[in-house]
Amino acid sequence: MLLGVIADDFTGATDIASFLVENGLSTVQLNGVPQEELPLEAQAVVISLKSRSCPAAQAVEQSLQALAWLQRQGCRQFYFKYCSTFDSTAQGNIGPVTDALLDALGESQTVISPALPVNGRTVYQGYLFVLDQLLSESGMRHHPVTPMTDSNLLRLMEAQAQGRCGLVTAAEMDRGAITVTEKLRQLAQQGIRYAVLDTLNEQHLLTQGEALKNMKLVTGGSGLAIGLARQWAQPGQVSPQAAGAPQGEKAVVLSGSCSIMTNQQVARYRQQAAARAIDVARCLNDDDRAAYVTELTDWVQQQANGPLAPLLYATAEPETLQQVQQQYGMAAASQAVESLFAGVVEQLRQQGFNRFIVAGGETSGVVTQALGIGGFHIGPCISPGVPWVRAIDQPVSLALKSGNFGDENFFARAQTEFPL
Repeated sequence: MLLGVIADDFTGATDIASFLVENGLSTVQLNGVPQEELPLEAQAVVISLKSRSCPAAQAVEQSLQALAWLQRQGCRQFYFKYCSTFDSTAQGNIGPVTDALLDALGESQTVISPALPVNGRTVYQGYLFVLDQLLSESGMRHHPVTPMTDSNLLRLMEAQAQGRCGLVTAAEMDRGAITVTEKLRQLAQQGIRYAVLDTLNEQHLLTQGEALKNMKLVTGGSGLAIGLARQWAQPGQVSPQAAGAPQGEKAVVLSGSCSIMTNQQVARYRQQAAARAIDVARCLNDDDRAAYVTELTDWVQQQANGPLAPLLYATAEPETLQQVQQQYGMAAASQAVESLFAGVVEQLRQQGFNRFIVAGGETSGVVTQALGIGGFHIGPCISPGVPWVRAIDQPVSLALKSGNFGDENFFARAQTEFPL
């Protein structure tokens, strides 16, 4: 095993796993830390946790358990993967987890590289941009769990971690891996624990991969995985995507994210396929929800023979979402919808559905839990950061999309561009 990745949420894990596969490394994704040793045939393994917004102490504990398991598999390098929008507050969890991993490995320096230029996430002079906006001026400013009101990664990291931050500039990146390696050495001599990496394009990611191949712990979004995978990949090996290619006749689309892009994707798909909105009021009571699950499952079954899979969605515009949260409570509404999706998925699986296209990190986690899937083989990409995946222990294929990923036609393309 070459590379062990600890990802702080579910779709983030799938995101980085897809970039590893796209760039030449066979990859398995595991849901949580396995309770036993697994015979894995892969060059990289990604462990997905739910540690992004839980209490910092809990995130540290989970991450250290994942690290210990990956060490037992013989991984040579470790990668703490967080979101390309650096979702974290002054309390964490990026800082505390990074510090804990560094200490556990006996290392004194790592890098901070959230950039993913192909999806518009770039870093310049230590400031994180989302497309042409500073992070703090993007939609992330009003994120309900991790509102991002600063764009300077050095300040953000120092506010939640134990050490000091330094910067490797874009100009230094342009000069190549030797220059970057030397700058990191200089920063280490100055006692700099975290080096923020300016990143404007894919060449910068390739430079980072070359410069960081021997760094024990790296941290970042999924972009850095492109550079590292190119360093580790062996020329001439069998396509690493084959093991995760989609299979199965009966498909359904489930959307729980309320992001801007998912709203656009749902609006587009409603013009192309049968679609039905979730009524939150019918999810709140256990008895009502059980009857509603059966009703929705029957509806999906009735629509299953169309040219495109039917859609069930809890996706809503911000104003509607706010009204629902005020009426029922944010936590109660979210929990009710997740329980509904879990029930629907369990029934559909019993009725022979084996392809699930899912939008939203929380929803994706609920679906895989309901299906009892312990891990996946990573297959071909639908959009950057969103691959088809196939369960390692049952004939089920899934496309698990983070809220803002993919283009407007994502749901249809996931079906039409990948012949079974």
